[in-house]
Amino acid sequence: MNKKLISTLLCTTMVAGCLAGCGSSSSSSAKKSGSSEKKDEPKVTSFGDKSGEHLELWTFVGQHADFYGKMVKKWNEENPDRKIYLKATTYPYSDMHTKLTMTLQSKKGAPDICDVEVGQFPNVVKGKEEWLYPLDEAMKPYESTMVKSRLETYAGSDGKHYGAPFHVGATVMYYNLGELEKYGITQADVDAVKTWDDYEALGKKYVDARGEKDKFFTSVDTGGTDWLWLAMSEYGEDWTGGNKKGAKPNVELKSVKKMLKFQQKLLKEKVAQVSTDGQIDTDGGIADIGNNTVVSFPKALWYMSRFKDRLGEDAGKKNQAGKWYIAKCPVFEEGQPCSVGIGGTGTVVTAQSKQKKLAADFLCYAKMSEEGETAIWEDLGFDVCNKALWDKCNDQADNFYNKFFRNKPYDVLKSFSDDDIGMIAVTKNLPAINEQINTTTLNDVLENGKDVDEALSEAQSTIESEAE
Repeated sequence: MNKKLISTLLCTTMVAGCLAGCGSSSSSSAKKSGSSEKKDEPKVTSFGDKSGEHLELWTFVGQHADFYGKMVKKWNEENPDRKIYLKATTYPYSDMHTKLTMTLQSKKGAPDICDVEVGQFPNVVKGKEEWLYPLDEAMKPYESTMVKSRLETYAGSDGKHYGAPFHVGATVMYYNLGELEKYGITQADVDAVKTWDDYEALGKKYVDARGEKDKFFTSVDTGGTDWLWLAMSEYGEDWTGGNKKGAKPNVELKSVKKMLKFQQKLLKEKVAQVSTDGQIDTDGGIADIGNNTVVSFPKALWYMSRFKDRLGEDAGKKNQAGKWYIAKCPVFEEGQPCSVGIGGTGTVVTAQSKQKKLAADFLCYAKMSEEGETAIWEDLGFDVCNKALWDKCNDQADNFYNKFFRNKPYDVLKSFSDDDIGMIAVTKNLPAINEQINTTTLNDVLENGKDVDEALSEAQSTIESEAE
């Protein structure tokens, strides 16, 4: 493996938290992945009929392995003439992605199926689509009801689709309405927030009413780019340059500048703090949510699982059921798209598989069919991509998330138009952008108050020298 690729893998691993979503947060991924107590030992589990076709799957999240095992059982029941015996290996995050890239480069040793975290996806596609088997034919039975922007996230430069998504990852605004109500702020006040100016005004109202030091309305991340992705979606901009061949990265965008300057303003007004540990999806960030240091933040719908696994009774914490409310994110100008798909795992079939068609058919069944999407919602708590199932998910009265929040998550998701959920392309330019923005630029701008235009100009120069 060449030195540049190793460097890219390492830096992408460091900033993976800004994109992650499936499974556990970065601070506890080893513990929650289902791997053994010794961090460097993979966990192997097998599922299905030993007389069936043997397929190998790699993942970095133990819950994903269990999900695939459940789907193998359903597949075998429905396809007695195409039975599968699945060997699933759960590796630590960085180990698995590095191992996968090495086996793809050497053209030997790769599994039939592999989970690929969205931040690592550029390293796997990377203009070399011959490493992977396209899923277009296998996804045809489900494609018409899937969220198109999510499928496009895992498209190659040839226009074919190489990854099957776990979730929409639609970004929403979470509000601790139970806490806000203590200071005279109602659900009607939250629903009236349409623009970022409205959001700022509501934040000021809360902070002033509370009048307590070190208690804020929201927090801004120095190790994550969710706010910036939202802004780019609103203006239809994309700092990767998109999936077109020869596309060049550009971080000096109107949307990025507007959001960074807005965040600086929130910090100056004490409406926001810089997120503890750099982002809201860390031990420190989650603690800030649990102790009401912040009462509002934008995050994808997959973050719902944190309220169960890290902030609820299952995590040994005081239950916050009934306090939290989900709403659309504000926009800079009314009428703009109000969300963006963030995080995720694009599961691939490798070209080395001897059963490529079977692997692809099973994978798309597992992650796109009614049976698979129902299990993804019920077992993993993700906002599923198959729109035909949203009403069914919404009607589950006993579902944890439908009971936990003040409103039903799918009511919010259903309120989005097809154009409301934007996407930022996952391309070979993204690792260089992530490394610079998350390790330098956001700290310069949000921690040190550096001029936004100057910081982005410096970032652009660095990114251009690193991008391919």
